[in-house]
Amino acid sequence: MKRFVLALCLMLSATLTAAATPDEGTKLATIAEKYFQDGLDLRPLQGTQITGDAKYEDKLEVSIAPAFKARLLTQLHGTQRALKGVNVKALSAADKLTYDLLQEEIRDTLEGLTFPGELLPVDQYGGLPVYVAQFGSGEQIQPLKTVANYRNYLKRLLVLPEWTAQATANMKVGIKRGIVRPKPLIQSGLPAFRSLAEPDIEKSPFYTAIKVMPASFSETDRKEITAAYREAIEKKLQPAMAKFADFLEKEYLPKCHDKAGIDAIPGGQKWYEYSVRSYTTTKMTPAQIHELGLKEVARIRGEMDKIRQHFKFEGSLTDFLKWAEEAPQFRPFKTEKEVLDAYAELNRKIMAKLPDLFGRSPKAPLEIRPEPELTRATASDHYSNPSVDGSRPGVFYAVIMDPTKYSTVGMTTLYLHEGQPGHHYHIALQQELTLPKFRQHGWFTAYGEGWALYAETLGHEMGLFTEQHAYLGHLNDELLRAVRLVTDTGLHTKGWTREQTIKYMMDTQGYSEAESRRATERYMAWPGQALAYKIGSLKIQELRARAKSKLGDKFSLKAYHDLVLSDGALPLTLLEKKVDAWIATRAGK
Repeated sequence: MKRFVLALCLMLSATLTAAATPDEGTKLATIAEKYFQDGLDLRPLQGTQITGDAKYEDKLEVSIAPAFKARLLTQLHGTQRALKGVNVKALSAADKLTYDLLQEEIRDTLEGLTFPGELLPVDQYGGLPVYVAQFGSGEQIQPLKTVANYRNYLKRLLVLPEWTAQATANMKVGIKRGIVRPKPLIQSGLPAFRSLAEPDIEKSPFYTAIKVMPASFSETDRKEITAAYREAIEKKLQPAMAKFADFLEKEYLPKCHDKAGIDAIPGGQKWYEYSVRSYTTTKMTPAQIHELGLKEVARIRGEMDKIRQHFKFEGSLTDFLKWAEEAPQFRPFKTEKEVLDAYAELNRKIMAKLPDLFGRSPKAPLEIRPEPELTRATASDHYSNPSVDGSRPGVFYAVIMDPTKYSTVGMTTLYLHEGQPGHHYHIALQQELTLPKFRQHGWFTAYGEGWALYAETLGHEMGLFTEQHAYLGHLNDELLRAVRLVTDTGLHTKGWTREQTIKYMMDTQGYSEAESRRATERYMAWPGQALAYKIGSLKIQELRARAKSKLGDKFSLKAYHDLVLSDGALPLTLLEKKVDAWIATRAGK
């Protein structure tokens, strides 16, 4: 009897101890949630974009400041210490994936922080001030519907002088260390800052918010808000932007270097190698990627030449590509509404086909809108993700400068990429998954852009490329991504000049000088990023072919797509392991 009572007591004690001690999965979930929330507190712009929570909308991080970096390092190291307390062997497979992803994200961020990105805060796109000024349209992530929204946006704007002061200090350090931008990037970016320094208050981009103020505001509120914005622009924003633009033009630009690649600055080669690993989430070397790019360019141009022959075009392939871009028969539009209506019709066709290719679709709707006038001159067609609370849909933004020059050639592949089943099916679905929040909103460029580029190829399954000009548009975009493999690695590891790269694009893609220059300068400013698209797409296609080959009749394209999207964004290495495990499981059934 005593033994029975003792055993019972021991059992009860063990049960109570287990109940009092969180299991390893719960412990990991707590760590992951804290990591995510701390990240939003560090980056309130991201907080606004992801959550729409008003607590973030009056704040702006100066992420190039030493204090920000110190806070970020504290967060990352604290999370690493907490993860050491998790018994990995006791985790479920799903939790183990979360653990691995969190470790990988922290490792990658810490490695990235060893490179002096804060010394290069400005490029041809401007920088944070230009980005935040665009919120004044009321159609970006900053809400401008209430009086409180307007007051919060003004508080956010008033942080910009602090940012320009920090940027100036950082760039002076960069000058001393030889870590500066190529001259053409600053020359291209200067007009944006001169625009922000506009002395006429009512012509200032910062005054745009006043021009779109809701008519429902009371006269008292309108006067108060207008006066506050005018004072802020006149006394703080305009002087700060003018001072910064002068610094860029008179002090910084003369010290910029004439080379195009990041290898021109101290430590640039190692920085690029890190960028390649980070963006592609592979172990491929720049040399391997360059060779892959050359092979893909040759393959795609071979397909394009068949279309040239279909149209009985007598000139070279490059001349044919230029002709197709300008051909009147592919420019049928007269108004912006006609372009938007064409996208709406395309969307209806796609939606009818999606159930055959996917078992799951996003709950969030996808809208088609024109790019706001304020940002049309600098924007590209793009996708904006829905808010988690459902207050904002997913949006495909079409940049329509002149409807009469808008070509139908690239519309189908563009919408498959930026709309659905490209970014919308990845990002909106990911936000709906039951995952830790850092994964719901996580991003790996090779996966995200790779999926969107892969989604373009689904035009074949949907019967959208039966018309030769639409298929040419698909090949045009595929060629663009292949050319990036060649030019990005050429610029940053092979000594390619800006002019050499521009000529290669013009000769290979039939691009105009202006288009080739814009693309070249993008790769100069953002080393490695452009590699991720093609690398990711090829991996997803490779894994699909592998699964189909090994599974035969057991292969389901719908199941494969649902699998790829089922855990949200993953590094390509982990995606490959996941697909291989799926193949093994299905093969054994």
